[in-house]
Amino acid sequence: PGAVLWCWLTGVFGMATKYAEGLLAVKYRVKRPDGQMLGGPMYALERGLGWKWLAVLFAVFTAIAAFGIGNTVQANAISTLADKSYGISPYISGAILCALTAAVVLGGVKSIARVCGALVPFMSLFYVLGCIYILIVNGHYLMPALRIIIDSAFSPQAAGGGFLGSTVIMAARFGIARGLFSNEAGLGSAPIVAAAAQTRNPVRQALVSSTGTFWDTVVICALTGMVIVSSIIAHPDISTADGAMLTQAAFSKIPHVGTPLLTLGLITFAFSTILGWCYYGESAMAYLKGERWKHVYRYVYIAAVFLGSVANLAVVWNLADCMNALMAIPNLLSLILLSRVLIKETNNYLWNDGLDRDMENLSHDPS
Repeated sequence: PGAVLWCWLTGVFGMATKYAEGLLAVKYRVKRPDGQMLGGPMYALERGLGWKWLAVLFAVFTAIAAFGIGNTVQANAISTLADKSYGISPYISGAILCALTAAVVLGGVKSIARVCGALVPFMSLFYVLGCIYILIVNGHYLMPALRIIIDSAFSPQAAGGGFLGSTVIMAARFGIARGLFSNEAGLGSAPIVAAAAQTRNPVRQALVSSTGTFWDTVVICALTGMVIVSSIIAHPDISTADGAMLTQAAFSKIPHVGTPLLTLGLITFAFSTILGWCYYGESAMAYLKGERWKHVYRYVYIAAVFLGSVANLAVVWNLADCMNALMAIPNLLSLILLSRVLIKETNNYLWNDGLDRDMENLSHDPS
């Protein structure tokens, strides 16, 4: 449970990281002849630092990482929940998920944006309401849960009673990894889509990008962590569950609608993540090999959805964590080395009342 605290802290500091990523994404983006904006850490590395070789490495890592954090992990969560809750074979749920993914991603970025925009807001609201209901029911266990989370985050032997992760190192490792998994701060993935936004200047988009981390990690993950830990205290029998099934066990305590609500919510969140990461991955592939390779990438990505549905959970998570690290290193390096640019742009647009000013010197991509 100590991982929950580290997840929260990752979200707080991740807001600053997301701000920096969003700013550089818009600052160094390019415009294609068809009007589409292209950007992300690979463009910041190439145009801001002149390090084409590192930009290529980041794009390679991103194209591969999309199969972990954005694809197989999400597909595995959906198939596991469908199997445990409703007895649906992972092969069947994997095939259905493949078909749904293909129906959306083959339509391109506009199709992806349209579906995600329709799915996520409503399910976020229902999920938050479900969490609040459970916390009200478990009201007597909230302070003990908070105490356990804090103690187990720093005390090597504080987490007992069947909880996993009894050391500070393990708590920090899993908390930070899952926090990054939730908000993607520092990975360099979110700037790819931030660069495509219609915005006046880099700072406006940077501020918008940073708010996403607050909601999905500081709020959503905080609620989920408190729900799980307080539910384990109230119902010790569910402590043997793992992954998505632990959250499912907690939500099952909501009469009649708990399990269906979580199932629908998890499928919605996971499916929208699969769609979004397809765009990240194909954008990286297009940077490496050109626009024509986007279509090849999409078909391989769709096939990986099925493989993730039937794969082992531990293997899938380890792959995702490894790929996340490979992406983060060049991206964080660009944030550090371009810190003067971040300060200059922030002073120019934010502190000098320039949020409504348009940016200048937008480059054009001849391809």
